[in-house]
Amino acid sequence: MSKKDRFIGRDIKIAANYIKRAAASGCKDDFCEDITASNCWFIMYLYDHLDEDVFQKDIEYEFSIRRSTSSAILSVMEKKGYIERVSVSHDARLKKLVLTEKALRLCESIQSNTAEFEQTLRAGISDEELEQFYSILDRIMENAKQ
Repeated sequence: MSKKDRFIGRDIKIAANYIKRAAASGCKDDFCEDITASNCWFIMYLYDHLDEDVFQKDIEYEFSIRRSTSSAILSVMEKKGYIERVSVSHDARLKKLVLTEKALRLCESIQSNTAEFEQTLRAGISDEELEQFYSILDRIMENAKQ
């Protein structure tokens, strides 16, 4: 198939499917049977922001997902025992997201798997190519937002 016959959106979706499958198999094989790749990303975001109050809206913004999507994922993570929703003193309606001990025990494995997987994805790609890739990807995402 020639480059002019390809579609950016289709190819990004196909790449995302490959990445999702590979990430999911890495998570499940190495350290936990009931965790998804999305759970891993959310756990690591919360871990990286342990010293801050993080709310559902922060997850929505960081991962560019809708409220309904974040609500569903976070509810499942809560049922699985990875997070708790804790009231904050200044507004009882707000619930910050807090990692449980179960999730904290997984963070080192998740970090290791994520770093290893990132190296796999970057294999054979120079720093210059990576910079160009991110520049183009940023433009594509901006174009898609409009």
